[in-house]
Amino acid sequence: MRLTTLGDLVLDVIVLLERPLVPGDDQTAVTRTCAGGQAANVAAWARELGAETRLVARRGDDTAGDLVAHDLGARGVELAGRATGRTGVVVSLATGGDRTMASDRGVAGDLRADELDPAWFDCDVLHVSGYALLFEPAAGAAAAAVQEARERSARISVDLSTWSRADAVFAARVRELEPDIVFATERERDAVGDVRATLVVKRGPAGIVVDGTSYPAVPVDVVDSTGAGDALAAGFLIGGPELGLAAAARCCARVGAMP
Repeated sequence: MRLTTLGDLVLDVIVLLERPLVPGDDQTAVTRTCAGGQAANVAAWARELGAETRLVARRGDDTAGDLVAHDLGARGVELAGRATGRTGVVVSLATGGDRTMASDRGVAGDLRADELDPAWFDCDVLHVSGYALLFEPAAGAAAAAVQEARERSARISVDLSTWSRADAVFAARVRELEPDIVFATERERDAVGDVRATLVVKRGPAGIVVDGTSYPAVPVDVVDSTGAGDALAAGFLIGGPELGLAAAARCCARVGAMP
């Protein structure tokens, strides 16, 4: 299977806390840095599960950009897209399986349609991160990528990614892509409304619901839930609900969003 993802490539800074932060005080933590971003995570997990993968994304031409490009390449993911400007950084604070994120997307949203090479979208599935649909020019690039992928008979999947910023413009952009598969939490689904697609509703420890059919989560001692939804999407696109849930459990059992 050949999977192309489009969206964000950032530097993930994961802070695993023993206890919640206290303002003005110090807490012990384990910290890890690696390549991240929803589209990058899906590509890395899909590669881990046996697919040929490519990520289309803008990254910076700074030190962080060099780090994430090297990390992603070491995982076997082909990276396509310009390197210019400032690489985004996402800080994820994880405590007891819960996570809180502070996101700086850098140049991720600056991807333009005229930068795309049609050959990048010669794939079986194109997976679009919802973050790419929040702002122009990346939303236009996503639409152009979908057109190229459809001309090559690829399926299109979208992860809604956000509910707090899912306004009418965002919802319209999702529908205009006419995706075959949509991944969403319950809040994201409710914020965007009806989309004509196979709907995969992510419910955390309660598992997933696919077009009304429930699938239970794989039991796991959660260390860090960062990236579990991305692992789920990768597994689902390659092998269906069971592989998706197994990948999500593997992700939760370790620190970090990448395999």
